[in-house]
Amino acid sequence: MYVVMNSIAVDPEHAEIFEQHFSRSMDGTLGSVGGLVRSTLLRPVTAGEPYVAQITFDSEESFQGWLSSDAFRAAHGHGPSGGSGSSGDGPNVVAYEVVNEVAAG
Repeated sequence: MYVVMNSIAVDPEHAEIFEQHFSRSMDGTLGSVGGLVRSTLLRPVTAGEPYVAQITFDSEESFQGWLSSDAFRAAHGHGPSGGSGSSGDGPNVVAYEVVNEVAAG
């Protein structure tokens, strides 16, 4: 699996509207993305820490396909080379390969 995490600094006074907007975008654009395993928006429990948007794909190839998809453009308002920090190559975006996973069950 291939996991990409983006840390997003949000002013506390804008947190509620950020959560609503980001969640609505996730709900509206990610449902039919090929290779998507899950996507989560994580709220910090410590004041001053950034939110983390985490998206997990079955492979790096699926992630790369998402970067050039209509779903990505709809979610971000630009193509894979536009914008700052949202295309997988910005300073707040880090990608990981899963080494081990334990699931309940």
